[in-house]
Formats: sequence, structure tokens, C-alpha cells
Amino acid sequence: MRGIVLADTGPLYAARDPSDDCHGRTQDELRRLRTQNLKVVVPYPALLESFSLVMRKLGIWEAHRFLDEVVGTTIFENATTEDYRKGSSRVLHFVDQDITLVDAVIAEISARLAAPVWTFDHHFEVMGTNIWR
Repeated sequence: MRGIVLADTGPLYAARDPSDDCHGRTQDELRRLRTQNLKVVVPYPALLESFSLVMRKLGIWEAHRFLDEVVGTTIFENATTEDYRKGSSRVLHFVDQDITLVDAVIAEISARLAAPVWTFDHHFEVMGTNIWR
């Protein structure tokens, strides 16, 4: 898919939390994405992880507001069974890294769609994922 960027949990959370160290960077990058006419697509695993993080750190009401805003304005991408299978293999391949299954599955979605990932997580570099900068 051309003209899209897959959002990882880091930018999704940082956009929501003004006290997050990456909040300002996220706001700048959102402006760049708009300028470059790129659409942000949220993989469902990132949505699930982001909702849980917002709920844990900012509370249930903020998590509900996050979900309401994201669901109303966002394009989502489902992971396939093959994405989960390959993602699991990725995790098992990098035995010396604490790569999450969510990140590995997002890396597989990225490869399948030939779309870069918008992330602050160095594990995507370790996995050789195309990263939007």
C-alpha cells in the first residue's frame, strides 16, 4: 500500500499524553505526516496495546476518550494468521532481545503491506523493519 505509515504504540501513546517525553516529537511528526500526505494506519495489535497503556497510565476515562477518538478517525489493519505465525518466529529468532509479539506482528504487517512503521522503538531496527523517519 502506498501513502500509508503504520503506527506503533509509542507514537499513539505519546500523542495522547502531554507529559510523555516524546509528546512534542509526536506532534511535529504528525504535522510532517500531514504535509507529506501520508495516512496513518493503526494495526489492531497496536490499538490493543495502546488502549491498555493509556488505561494503565492515564486512567479508564482517558482510555475511553482515546478509544472513541481513534475509532472514529482512524484506518485500521488486521493482522493475518500468517502475520502472527511469522511474528512468533521473529520473536523466537531474536533470543537475546526483548521483542514483544505485538512489535513482531506489526513488523510482519509492515513487510506484507510494504509500508514503513512510525515508531520510537529500536527493536524495529533490530528486526530490519522499514521505519518512517
